[in-house]
Amino acid sequence: MSTPRTVRAPRGTQISCKSWLQEAALRMLMNNLDPEVAEKPEELIIYGGRGKAARNWEAFDAIVASLRRLENDETLLIQSGKPVGIFKTHPDAPRVLLANSNIVPAWATQDNFDKWERQGLIMFGQMTAGSWIYIGTQGILQGTYETLGSLAQQKGWGSLKGRFVLSAGLGGMGGAQPLAVTMNQGVALIVEDALKKGEPKSIGLIGNAADVYPELVVRGVIPDVVTDQTPAHDPLMYVPNGMNVDEAAELRQRDPVGYQAHSMQAMARHVEAMLTFQRKGSVVFDYGNNLRQRAFDAGVKNAFDYPGFVPAYIRPLFCEGKGPFRWVALSGDPKDLYRTDEAILELFPENEPLARWIRMAQKQVAFQGLPARICWLGYGERARAGLKFNELVAAGEISAPIVIGRDHLDAGSVASPRRETEGMRDGSDAIADWPLLNALVNAVNGATWVSIHHGGGVGIGYSIHAGQVIVADGTPEAAKRLERVLTSDPGTGVMRHVDAGYPEAIEFAKKHEIKIPMI
Repeated sequence: MSTPRTVRAPRGTQISCKSWLQEAALRMLMNNLDPEVAEKPEELIIYGGRGKAARNWEAFDAIVASLRRLENDETLLIQSGKPVGIFKTHPDAPRVLLANSNIVPAWATQDNFDKWERQGLIMFGQMTAGSWIYIGTQGILQGTYETLGSLAQQKGWGSLKGRFVLSAGLGGMGGAQPLAVTMNQGVALIVEDALKKGEPKSIGLIGNAADVYPELVVRGVIPDVVTDQTPAHDPLMYVPNGMNVDEAAELRQRDPVGYQAHSMQAMARHVEAMLTFQRKGSVVFDYGNNLRQRAFDAGVKNAFDYPGFVPAYIRPLFCEGKGPFRWVALSGDPKDLYRTDEAILELFPENEPLARWIRMAQKQVAFQGLPARICWLGYGERARAGLKFNELVAAGEISAPIVIGRDHLDAGSVASPRRETEGMRDGSDAIADWPLLNALVNAVNGATWVSIHHGGGVGIGYSIHAGQVIVADGTPEAAKRLERVLTSDPGTGVMRHVDAGYPEAIEFAKKHEIKIPMI
């Protein structure tokens, strides 16, 4: 029986697979489990409650063995973290196809998922855990920075300077919040059930949001901005108030049904306080963890009186195919990553916010695992960046290939009515054809691995989403794949918003001659 062990991705230019495409998948799977990256690597949990990279250690070992023997014209199929088949395809096909947590809709309940997980039949892939492209805190940091920056601009503040931001949760996702606030020049108070290292000009408070938020209301402390990133998507991972972390862990194991009842009531109290802050003048928004839905289910009928972050701050970017573009230096050499930083600055000299982000990230963001970077790029920009990276690898300016991926939170890759597709203009919030089309076009265009997941971000029953990762290995064949994938991938985001009737998306599609038949 395979057992837990410390896992780190190989570095350097020597590979153990039959090409860099398989080696990239292998290194990124292992990088997800690096102790610098994963929350609970011994349990294969990467982030977001129960988001895993492989179903169990036996499956992990089988995936590694499969990747090492995978031919350059074969494709490995992964079913919820378990390798289930290898088939002859062709060199331009994905080397890996992954499906995680997907359940027939009428059966897609948390109770069913929990039952099948206990039986060893399924695992929760979150978004980038089960698709092997998680890069640690930086992965969400830039999106949080963009969201808070957009909020400040909308309010006419310019930045968060002199503003007080209250939030909760300091896990794999929420841990980005303190730095994102301070990078926007604000002051953060983050409530957490465990002691975390504080960042300059941010304050970590050991406590429970379901207690602290109401107490601040009672004391008349009204923040400028209020949000939350506790794991509300998974009632078994949200810590109820009235108990400490150890007591919660014991109850979770002994009585999971009773635990969830406690956590649902705590979430209701949590949201009621946020609604009070809103009535008293705070800017309050949901940060995509399904907290409002949980509170609504627990009896807070006006839980949706405050908006989600995508309709409030991000959707105009989605209309132009903009979203989180991330990349990783497979060599492990920071010099390679810094060369890509310079390439981005050279490609987009007119984009001052992008340049400011890259320079701040270089100074303030420590690498976790393999050196990685993220920035938000749109339609046209992603293909230019990918082709440039490929040229740098071909020229030897970068010592090994670059992996290019993204979050599943992107313009055209998610159906999530409580997050990315909340409040769509045409009411199509819950229609899930769009992420499936995104995955299909990325697969036929030659992404190195493609994934379709269920429940990421907001929990079982609430989302369907797709991911793609592609390798720039310096070859002419890679250049063709990169141009195809990095054009169609953000292009599906523009397409999706054109179809929903957004004027800015329609204008963008016409300007860039994106072929949309019924425009």
